[in-house]
Amino acid sequence: MEYWTGRLEKHSKVSHKDYLYLGLDTSAYTTSLAVVNQQEHLLVDRRIPLTVQKGNLGLRQSEAVFLHLKNLTVLWEDPYSLGKHGELVAIAASNQPRPVQGSYMPVFKVSEACGSFLAQTMGLNFLASSHQEGHIMAGLWSAGLAKGYYLIVQLSGGTTELVESEEISPGLLETRLVGQGSDLNAGQFIDRLGSLMGISFPAGPKLENLAKGGRDNVIKLPVAVKNSTISFSGPASSAERALQKGFRKEDLARAIEVCIADSLLRAIYNLDDSLKDYDGILFVGGVAANQYIRERLGKKIGPAKVYFPRSHFASDNAVGLAVQAARRFRV
Repeated sequence: MEYWTGRLEKHSKVSHKDYLYLGLDTSAYTTSLAVVNQQEHLLVDRRIPLTVQKGNLGLRQSEAVFLHLKNLTVLWEDPYSLGKHGELVAIAASNQPRPVQGSYMPVFKVSEACGSFLAQTMGLNFLASSHQEGHIMAGLWSAGLAKGYYLIVQLSGGTTELVESEEISPGLLETRLVGQGSDLNAGQFIDRLGSLMGISFPAGPKLENLAKGGRDNVIKLPVAVKNSTISFSGPASSAERALQKGFRKEDLARAIEVCIADSLLRAIYNLDDSLKDYDGILFVGGVAANQYIRERLGKKIGPAKVYFPRSHFASDNAVGLAVQAARRFRV
């Protein structure tokens, strides 16, 4: 099985006295494992995207759980091989989508069970975290942001949320939901229209590439935002009608990007004076890797500063969880 593995170049070299921290995440569409050292230098970043059959717009939870169980055995190396880098101290694993009561998806029980089992077997510290906290920590870490009070905008196939977040103690995030999607999430909007345009799932990267040949203002999709609640079902229906009328796919792809960015802008602006209190606005999630959406948001948001993680760390990954473990259990 093929999987991506990455290591940072210069500063990933560590001494034998370093302490190591492992993160595990089993999201709806990616199995990931990451290791950082006590200085939060990334040593291991491995991911396997879950395979979705052509023509489908996703996986059943039972299918995803089975694939995660297979993938983790591929990603995991004998823990004692980490001894050449240092001593493994703690494991953090996602156990739910969001850090709120009642948040649940079966896929995250895979990372929780595996992480807890390893920690108990090896006598390590264990942190049960959430997928959203992993995104936030990866974003803060990748963007090089200091502790502060941030507005986090999470954009993916499973989530469109505006969340206030503050690291109240090392590795411990306090979050509060202040805005969200009411129906389709941003990633679902992209995937639904991508499928109609003949783009395989997940459609994000290919739709972004298609949009590079598109023209601004040829197709104008509606922006449906009430206060800080965003709806993408109406814009998706409008996009489907534009496709049926024969508009160029490139122009429609660009219109979808514009609609997503402008919907977010309106929801953020509707927070009014709250923007003045944030140390910055950080965008995370797979859709936040889209360069055109980044540029449009970066140019139009004010007065708060806007931050984005490196595109590679915007999508689902276990890096933020490893960083969270390092901060919570620093030796």
